[in-house]
Amino acid sequence: MAKILVTGIAGFIGFHLANKLLARGEEVIGIDNLNDYYDVNLKKARLTQLKSKSNFQFNKLELADTPAISELFTVVSPEKVVHLAAQPGVRYSLKNPHAYINSNIMGTMNILEGCRHGEVKHLVFASSSSVYGANFKQPFSVTDNVDHPVSLYAATKKSNELMIHSYSHLYKIPATCLRFFTVYGPWGRPDMALFLFTKAILAGEPINVFNHGKMRRDFTYIDDIIEGVIRVMDNVAQPNPNWSSLNPEPGSSYAPYKVYNIGNNQPVELLKFIEVLETSIGKKAIKNMLPLQAGDVLETYADIEDLSRDTGFKPETPIEVGIPRFVEWYKTYYNQ
Repeated sequence: MAKILVTGIAGFIGFHLANKLLARGEEVIGIDNLNDYYDVNLKKARLTQLKSKSNFQFNKLELADTPAISELFTVVSPEKVVHLAAQPGVRYSLKNPHAYINSNIMGTMNILEGCRHGEVKHLVFASSSSVYGANFKQPFSVTDNVDHPVSLYAATKKSNELMIHSYSHLYKIPATCLRFFTVYGPWGRPDMALFLFTKAILAGEPINVFNHGKMRRDFTYIDDIIEGVIRVMDNVAQPNPNWSSLNPEPGSSYAPYKVYNIGNNQPVELLKFIEVLETSIGKKAIKNMLPLQAGDVLETYADIEDLSRDTGFKPETPIEVGIPRFVEWYKTYYNQ
């Protein structure tokens, strides 16, 4: 049994991760600010389920509140930290950029200082496939250069990876960064396409289909994401003895630092995704075809060879399985 601090505990991924950790007997300390970026009631409903477990405790905190985060680490002394909390969303970063600096940059700084002074044994960080930005080479590999983000959200996630590496180097903090690829499933975020599409189709309202549906995403089911996170958390990052400063490999380091992709390794065109959703709901969508939005990329596709080799795990849930599970949850949760 380990004492694990999970940030963003009331979020989509945080909730599912906490459930899995609690079920295997870990002590989970969760923090979240319960902001209103999306429906707070959904976050509270997730928390209600977690609070019924005796090995769970919750702290409502702002990541950017330096004294509060410092005190938390002092009081709790977590062995491991899974840092999921962030201001999410590519499109929202065009409207409210300051939120991303406060939460993603300042917040991660405070978590790093907590890990440093608390002698945390492993920090696992939720990065994003968005860091690949303007890259066209497919599939995206952790060995690729990711210096050309196309949104501020992506830029903050890449910045976080760099900050974490510097702390891993300076203070020998074992750290792993996980680049998630389009996560979906029950209890999902209301700002994500699957949630928005389901809500609109059931209400008989049109859905906005950007780039006329000619985009491909590596949709990854939540259970696969959680299995990947836990396997990586248990597999503490080690220095790469073969790392060379003459030919630096971006996915690992001479420091105890590692980067993995967690994706389904099977990109799906958006129109196909909508087709499966229509079948699951039993109703056709009214499509409002629109051009590509600023900050969006045309395709994401995860190379997961490193993840599979090092953890023995490979996400495999197809959208034909994952989407109906989401629709079933949605109809139950909203009494439809």
